[in-house]
Amino acid sequence: MVTASRLPFGTILSERLGPPAHPAELASSPRSRVWRIELAAGPAVLKQLVAGPEADERYEREVAALRIAARAPGAPVVPRLLGTDPDERVLVLEHLDHRRPAADWIVGYAAALARLHSTAVPGDAGALPRWQGPTPADVASFLTLAETLGVHAAPGAEDELHALVERLGGAEGTALLHGDPCPGNDLHTPEGVRFIDFEQASLGSGLMELAYLRIGFPSCWCVTRASAPLLARAEAAYRSAWLAATGTLLPDTGLADACAGWLIRGDALVQRAHRGTADHLARLPDEDWEWGTATARRRLVHRLAVVAAMAPAQPGLRALTGLAAELRRAAAHRWPGLRPVLERRP
Repeated sequence: MVTASRLPFGTILSERLGPPAHPAELASSPRSRVWRIELAAGPAVLKQLVAGPEADERYEREVAALRIAARAPGAPVVPRLLGTDPDERVLVLEHLDHRRPAADWIVGYAAALARLHSTAVPGDAGALPRWQGPTPADVASFLTLAETLGVHAAPGAEDELHALVERLGGAEGTALLHGDPCPGNDLHTPEGVRFIDFEQASLGSGLMELAYLRIGFPSCWCVTRASAPLLARAEAAYRSAWLAATGTLLPDTGLADACAGWLIRGDALVQRAHRGTADHLARLPDEDWEWGTATARRRLVHRLAVVAAMAPAQPGLRALTGLAAELRRAAAHRWPGLRPVLERRP
């Protein structure tokens, strides 16, 4: 049990917020330690980024993102940042009461995500890194997987995929991207949805995270799929909130590109600690692995279905449409019995 005197709560924070009391450690990732504490002004959350790879960068990203997101007019989209101690990689946040999300939770989530994205402006360039998309290595791995499963890409598919990578790499936008907007990093409060855990925040096109609703939360432990009517409501809510916040219409193109980009990324099949360590698409023919609510093969098959359904309307993705559809059929034949990903959030 950690006493208040042993918390990473130094002079900088004590002078601003007063002494903490009644600490209770909360569940967190291996990259951080989190406590609920009591301050004179009320309950708060104390978070410390533990030492490790990129710990300083992750801390700086989180603080920068919280400060940008605090600009949201009207209802907040993040907890208030009460104090920071950069030397200890510590931040203190407003404590929020989370309630179980409703069955149609992605509608309010999508509207809040659009409002979060809208808080960054061109002048924020440099405050956070740019979003990074798939690479030519992802293209090569995806095409090799197709060959391994007995699917031969149509002529032009490789060029189409490399063009996709180039488009995503140059995608315009100054949106504040959460980086990991997963179930669990959204708090459903009586005042609306607020987001937490911005260690992977970046700047880029909001379409890259709007795509999460279709492609199944690719960076997340929890994969869900929404019915067509519910998905339509959620995407409409995002577009309406974006228009209200920015005065501009969201582009009609680009969402299929974003979904296709998530499909070909092998690192979107494993949790963060394992990204960049192996060619994960190359592992799929010989092994499957659990991560959260779905195995890697179930994630892949879901994404293939999404891209196969979306891409026909996109001139630059027509070859990928056929390839995704054929790959999905080949995967179903090779791995019979794969269950669809969850419809409801656990």
